[in-house]
Amino acid sequence: MLRLMGTAVVALLALTACSTPAATGPGSATDTFVVATAGEPDNLNPVLGYGADGASLIFDGLVARDDRNALSPALATDLPTVSADGRTVTARLRTGVTFHDGKALTADDVVFTYRSILDPKVDSTIRSDLDMLDKVTASGADTVVFTLKYPYTPFLQRLTIGILPELPGQDMNKSEINRKPVGTGPYRVTSWTPGDKLVLAANDTYWGGKPTNSGVIVAFVADDNVRAQRARAGEFDAVEVAPRLATAFGGYTVHKVPTADYRGVMLPMNGPVTGDLAIRRAVNAAVDRQAMVTGVLAGAGDPAYGPIPPTSEYAAPAPTVGDAATILDEAGWTLGADGIRARNGQRARFTLMYPASDSLRKELALAVTADAKKAGIEITPEGLTWDAIDPRMKDDALIMGWGTPYDPDFVSYKLFGSRFAGEGYFNPGSYASAVTDEALEKGRTSSDPAERKAAYQRFQEQLAADVPWVFLTYLRHTYLVRDDVAGVRPRVEPHAHGVENAIWWNIHTWTRK
Repeated sequence: MLRLMGTAVVALLALTACSTPAATGPGSATDTFVVATAGEPDNLNPVLGYGADGASLIFDGLVARDDRNALSPALATDLPTVSADGRTVTARLRTGVTFHDGKALTADDVVFTYRSILDPKVDSTIRSDLDMLDKVTASGADTVVFTLKYPYTPFLQRLTIGILPELPGQDMNKSEINRKPVGTGPYRVTSWTPGDKLVLAANDTYWGGKPTNSGVIVAFVADDNVRAQRARAGEFDAVEVAPRLATAFGGYTVHKVPTADYRGVMLPMNGPVTGDLAIRRAVNAAVDRQAMVTGVLAGAGDPAYGPIPPTSEYAAPAPTVGDAATILDEAGWTLGADGIRARNGQRARFTLMYPASDSLRKELALAVTADAKKAGIEITPEGLTWDAIDPRMKDDALIMGWGTPYDPDFVSYKLFGSRFAGEGYFNPGSYASAVTDEALEKGRTSSDPAERKAAYQRFQEQLAADVPWVFLTYLRHTYLVRDDVAGVRPRVEPHAHGVENAIWWNIHTWTRK
C-alpha cells in the first residue's frame, strides 16, 4: 500500500510545483529537486549490489559513465591500465577525496569494498560479476592492483561499483551502512523512509565540484497510475511514467529515452506445457511485436527478438520465427472444438504472471494472451505481488524485464547460464544449454574482438532455437520533466533505472531556468 508523504514533504512538493518559483537560491525549497520512480532499492550498499552499473548519486566508482555511456575516470585519476597479458589492472586514486563523514579515501577502502563483494559470507548479488577477479591489493595509499584469473575484456566496466569506507569487523549483511550509507558521491543520505522517500542533501565538498542544487527527494510510488496522477498535480520535477500515460500537459516535457531494457515472457523449462519446445516456438511466432510497440507502448519502443539490443555491435539479425499453427500441427498439438489445442490429454494452457502494480507488463500480458489464443494456446494472465510471484517462477511463466547497454556479458551470463538455474531472478526458468554455456564463457574470456563477436552470435542463435524467453519489446523509458529544469541529458539506459540510472543520473548539475 502506498504510504502518504509527511507534512513537510508535501509542503515541499507543493512549493516545487509552482510554475514560477518564488526563490531559487541555495538552500531554498525550490533549490531541491523532487523526482519519482516506481522501484525502491532493497538497500543502499554497493557491496550488496546497489548501483553496481552506475554507482548512483551517493557513491563513486573508480570509473564512471558519461552521457554516451563511455567510461571516464572518477575516483581514479585516469582510466586504469591493463597489462599486456590482460590479467593485471592498476588504478591510481585521486588525492583529496573524502567520504561524507570527512574520512580521506585511500586504496584500503577500495580493497575493502571489492574483498567484501568476494567474501562468501556476504550476501552480495554481484559476486558472480567478479568471477574473474583473483585478488585485489593496495600498493601504497593511492594505488590499487586487481589480479584476474583470466583476461576479461570488459573488466574496466566492472569498476563503476561504488566505494565504501573501510569497515573492519562489520557484518555487511546487517551493517547500518545498508540504510545509512557513507560514500564519496555528490549527495549524502539524510533519511530513508521505506515505501515513501529517500532524502539526499548536497555534498558541498564533493571532489567533482559542489552540486548546483541543495538536494534531491526521491519519492517511491509503485503504482503507475498513481504516479501519473501525482505528476499531473504538480508534485514532481521529474517522474518516470508508463508510455501510454506520458501525455504532455502544461509545464512539463515528455522525454522518451532510448534503452536496452527489454520485456519478455520467461517460460519455465520444466513445465508440462511451457517445457515443450513447440509451444515455446509457437508463442514466439504468434506474438505481434509491432502491434505491442504501437498500442501498448504508444510508439515508445521497438520489437525485441533477443537480449542484445540492436544498437550493440554484437547484435544478431532478427531470427525467422515461423508460423505458429504449422509449428503446433507438426508437433501433434491438435486443435479442439473449443479452439484450444491438446496433445495426449494435455491442454495447451498455462498461467502468465505479471506484477499487478505494473500497468505496462499487464498490458503486454494481455496482448500475449490474445495473440496466443489465435494459435490455440490458452494463457491465463494473473497479476500478483512480487512476494506471490517469487515462489512460483520455476513453474509459471512471467512477464520479465532485463537488459543492459553495456557489454553483452553483463546480465546475459547469469540470465541464461545453466550454473545460475533457479537462482532468483537470474534464470528462474532453469534454462540449460551446453552450446549457450560455451558461447557465454568464450565471450567473457576471449580478448579477441572477432572471437567475442562470433561467440555472441552463436549465443543468440541458440537462444532463438531454444526459446527460453519470448522477447517482446525494447522500451523507451518515458519521463515527464518540468519545463523550468535545465541540465537534463538523457543517455541510453539499462533495465535498472530507479534511483541510480534514470534520467536524473546527473541531477547534481541540474538548475532551474
